[in-house]
Amino acid sequence: MGKRLAAMAATALALIVAACATPPSSAASDAGVITRETMNHGGLTRAYQVHDFSGGHKAPVIIVMHGGGGNSANAVMMTQFDVIGRREHLIVVYPDGSAGPLVPGLETWNSGHCCAQAMRNKVDDIGFLSAVIDRMVAAGKADPARVYATGMSNGGMESHRLGIELSDKIAAIAPVVGALFGDEAPPKRAVPVLIINGADDQIVPRAGGALAPGGGIASGQADHALLPWQAQGEYWARAGGCGALVTTAVPGASLTTYPGCRRGVEVLHYIVANNGHAWPGGMAGRAEANQPTKDFNASEVIWAFFKRHKL
Repeated sequence: MGKRLAAMAATALALIVAACATPPSSAASDAGVITRETMNHGGLTRAYQVHDFSGGHKAPVIIVMHGGGGNSANAVMMTQFDVIGRREHLIVVYPDGSAGPLVPGLETWNSGHCCAQAMRNKVDDIGFLSAVIDRMVAAGKADPARVYATGMSNGGMESHRLGIELSDKIAAIAPVVGALFGDEAPPKRAVPVLIINGADDQIVPRAGGALAPGGGIASGQADHALLPWQAQGEYWARAGGCGALVTTAVPGASLTTYPGCRRGVEVLHYIVANNGHAWPGGMAGRAEANQPTKDFNASEVIWAFFKRHKL
């Protein structure tokens, strides 16, 4: 009996040691493999999480960008994109923006006229995200014809920029509760675009104008007025040669489409009812933030759109 107990104790100790030996930057489970990776770019150490549900096969990649004042862990929680990644065998990448030395927790993206120190320091986020895509393609993980970008608020603004500047690498984009500023150059290629705004959003105002306080960033963090929401669809519809808009009611939202686009181009714009500055169908970033509606699942709608398009 003593030998048996000793053997059981040795086995338990071996299991504990093995568990402790797992690097903190990597975790594996039936749900996939999760790693936190870094690279040096533009004089900064940049980080991103890779949630790989591909089972080792070349797979679509969805880049999910957090809002201003958030981070990659925040994006995982708010969007719940891992639920879809696990089911559809995707690779979901959650990059971190950059933070300034005075407010180290305020991570933002340089989306041209927003936000905070990333904008003021002209951080090369486009170059960073392009390098992430290149690294994943070179490793044989990413299907280069099926790389997509989405994001919330400041991250939604950044997904517009990716579509404009990296249209040779990005198959489609889906900005959520974001906006445009009006001085964007024409895209190199008209990409398919799905846009989502919340009908009750008071942070990114429907009529355009100043970015309001909240949403993880303070007032004054943008240096240019926002355009009205509909300018997003109009910008991409012009680029894609689309026709006049058509608006219809759908469950939980109104949907504006732009028919007659050039082959391969699709432009959709949802205004989600009972939703403020939040990711519809997801989770709020903090207790005092706008609570997302549960009547419209943005992540599911976005994936259904993305899987129709490839380079």
